[in-house]
Amino acid sequence: MARYEGASEMAVVRRMPALLLATVALSVIISGCAEGSDPVVVDSPGPVLSPPPPAPGASADLAALEISFEPVAEGFSQPLLILGAGDGSGRLFVAEKGGALKVIRKGEVDPELFLDFTDAVSTESERGLLGVAFPEGFAEHGRFYISYTDGSGSSVISRFMAEDERVDRSSETILLRTPQPYANHNGGHIAFGPDGYLYVGLGDGGSGGDPMGNGQNLFTLLGTILRLDVGEAPGVSTESDGSGYTIPADNPFADGEEGLPEIWSYGLRNPWRFSFDRETGDMWIGDVGQNAVEEINFQPAESGGGENWGWNLFEGTTPYPEDRRVTENQDDFAWPIVEYRHPIGRSVTGGYVYRGSEFPRMVGVYLYGDYVSGRVWGLVRSAEGTKNRELAETGMQVVSFGEDDEGELYLVDFSGTVYRVIAR
Repeated sequence: MARYEGASEMAVVRRMPALLLATVALSVIISGCAEGSDPVVVDSPGPVLSPPPPAPGASADLAALEISFEPVAEGFSQPLLILGAGDGSGRLFVAEKGGALKVIRKGEVDPELFLDFTDAVSTESERGLLGVAFPEGFAEHGRFYISYTDGSGSSVISRFMAEDERVDRSSETILLRTPQPYANHNGGHIAFGPDGYLYVGLGDGGSGGDPMGNGQNLFTLLGTILRLDVGEAPGVSTESDGSGYTIPADNPFADGEEGLPEIWSYGLRNPWRFSFDRETGDMWIGDVGQNAVEEINFQPAESGGGENWGWNLFEGTTPYPEDRRVTENQDDFAWPIVEYRHPIGRSVTGGYVYRGSEFPRMVGVYLYGDYVSGRVWGLVRSAEGTKNRELAETGMQVVSFGEDDEGELYLVDFSGTVYRVIAR
């Protein structure tokens, strides 16, 4: 584990988003965590968004909901992600930090890798194969996208072509390369929104406390979520030559005058995992905290982007540093929907809203967790308000959640096993 000069080991642990802490260090941290309360639903000091109506058929009762975790497959080496391809095949894809993309088929892991990118990925600290995204129509055209850190440590977004259930390495087209000043806070998650555009999460560049001020700098891609037209938005895309990306015309800084045109929202420290509610189109962002606060951010589907989530002026709703005199206009920021303080957890893992059919009692519940404490919470946002409740203490390194083609949810334990979420 890298150390900051002059900092104690515990201080370093608190500053890093804990994605890649050694198991020994984790056992020390977890055993030392005091019991805490549930995350706090935020009474925003800024504008309050009108809650959306309840989703059709939603029947979630958090007070009565119980969840458990059923092993699907094990033996992975530092898995970071699980997802379906939306192709109706029933396959689950598991990305390992070291650069391997594997397939689970009917509970069995394919012996041959879907993509072996281990010779091209850097893995120091929080680097690695960090994201995978399949666009609509993958079954027909075979295009998919990955996010990784290359040999120089830069964040890279690439397109590949799959054929006969394997990937042609020579088909790589690099769409975006962003230098990273430090080896942590890479973000790296990617996902297609309901609009067909590719969303990319990038951390603030690393170290601790955002020393370069990237979070509030609209002329760097770091500390942001990007929105790119990579040619997968039906009837909208202007992409024609099969390479690169274009800027959606309705991006908040599309003209490039007030900020980089790729930016969708900013003021993020390390948006490790985000997702879109497949029913409503709302966006949920887990942003890993610094010394004290972990947060979940909610962006309604009708948002036009441009939200400033506050980092590094605020850590959640708390000024950063905590003794800083606040002079900013509170209306200039978007505030988390829920936050929790250390030591309830130390590294939030954003999740998904359950929209599957097998567990009706969980429909409409947003599941998220914490990598260090292993806790999992459920959150329900409805016309009646927002409710949050702890659902499990897993004892796992909850590094990611995932969604299959039918909307069933999964949990990834960084120690090597992936689980299906069961509700009752």
